[in-house]
Amino acid sequence: MKGVSFDMILVEGGTFWMGAQKTDYKGKNYYPNISGSQLPVHEETVGSFYIGETEVTQALWQAVMGSLPRNLLSNKKDRGPQCPVCHVTWEECQTFIDKLNTLTGRKFRLPTEEEWEFAARGGKKSRGYQLSGSNKRDEVGWNYGNSKRKVHDVKTKAPNELGLYDMSGNVKECTSSYWREDYNAPEESSKRVIRGRSYKDSDMNVSERDYQTIGHSIDILIQDQGLRLVLDPQ
Repeated sequence: MKGVSFDMILVEGGTFWMGAQKTDYKGKNYYPNISGSQLPVHEETVGSFYIGETEVTQALWQAVMGSLPRNLLSNKKDRGPQCPVCHVTWEECQTFIDKLNTLTGRKFRLPTEEEWEFAARGGKKSRGYQLSGSNKRDEVGWNYGNSKRKVHDVKTKAPNELGLYDMSGNVKECTSSYWREDYNAPEESSKRVIRGRSYKDSDMNVSERDYQTIGHSIDILIQDQGLRLVLDPQ
């Protein structure tokens, strides 16, 4: 893609426990209330899929779109070709994917939140870490304590069991899933699930969830938000 390449990692499908398990909070001084958005813990099954080794970089975004996102252009501290693209809305991510698919003839998409969490936990290779690839946040992610409040180049922290980078800290990642407070609300809503944690967050675990309301593009709400690509097997 205009000299910019990216790798997709195969995730073999399987069944897993989704949500905030007590092992995710081992050694911490709290556990979310049963009404919290990370509960109840429940069983999910996903099929096989390919997922981006890294978050979409600014270099890839620019190669596809011709320029960086408008909100990112005004934030010099968060710019860098190998940094993940950020300051993007869910809608802008969809526009990027549509154009990428036109250019490549492929059918890239955003992950569902079930696919995202399964991959973040290491899929069938999971070792049960609290974070994606470790129990120590500084080993696998850029966070409030080590980031100096800005994004960093991808692949500068350790990967998880599947070889995926930055799923526990750099930027949050958009998914295709509608927000459901307890995983059981009506499917359609004006909110889309955002997964992962970012350089702005201090405490984190692999089950953390958030959302973006479609149509809201206030920069402070999306400044640490990016995306990771998924591709279905042929």
